[in-house]
Amino acid sequence: MRLLYAEDEKSLARAVCAILVKNNYSVDVVYDGLSALDYLETENYDGAILDVMMPKLDGIQVLRRMRARGDRTPVLLLTAKSEIDDRVEGLDSGANDYLTKPFDMKELLARIRAMTRVLSVQPDKTIRFGSVSLDCESFDLAGPGGSCKLAGKEFQMMEMLMRNPRKLISTEAFMDRIWGYDSEAELNIVWVYISMLRKKLKSIDADIEIKAQRGLGYYLEAQK
Repeated sequence: MRLLYAEDEKSLARAVCAILVKNNYSVDVVYDGLSALDYLETENYDGAILDVMMPKLDGIQVLRRMRARGDRTPVLLLTAKSEIDDRVEGLDSGANDYLTKPFDMKELLARIRAMTRVLSVQPDKTIRFGSVSLDCESFDLAGPGGSCKLAGKEFQMMEMLMRNPRKLISTEAFMDRIWGYDSEAELNIVWVYISMLRKKLKSIDADIEIKAQRGLGYYLEAQK
């Protein structure tokens, strides 16, 4: 799951980003409201965390512009202000939730899960294709030969493939979605993760396989 985090306190931004990544989120971090709006215009996110007090554009201004152009990305506002009027203004502007600084990371993670829950899981919280199932809560990949737990980025790649069976997904799409807009990772990292997923599919005797279309990308197909 990919998030945009806009926070002008860089030390706080780095600390929160590290914890989000540890909890299997992909995160793009920006330090002002104008950059946040630019990223939201050009990239697809499952959720946005916006600090209210930012330079260039504040979080509520960013939120209003998002909603004005029809962007329904879930938004959690962060602010040092705790007055009722400030919370009401944020919610009336289209925020999905509101959290006052200082906050506990467990609460932030819980609010992110709640904010994005409708987007992140199917009714049964499991994706199935062929004989394989992927549990979106435990990250367990299961097949006729057993099961294995996927790491964060492995899960995100497998989820993309299983939600779009037989659909070609480009290397660039994997990079943008999982590693982020300004990641320094090389494109060949996608091939490395594809190779690991192929081995895990084989280890559980899966009847599906990840195929490559040279120079274009990868897709999931049932074995004949």
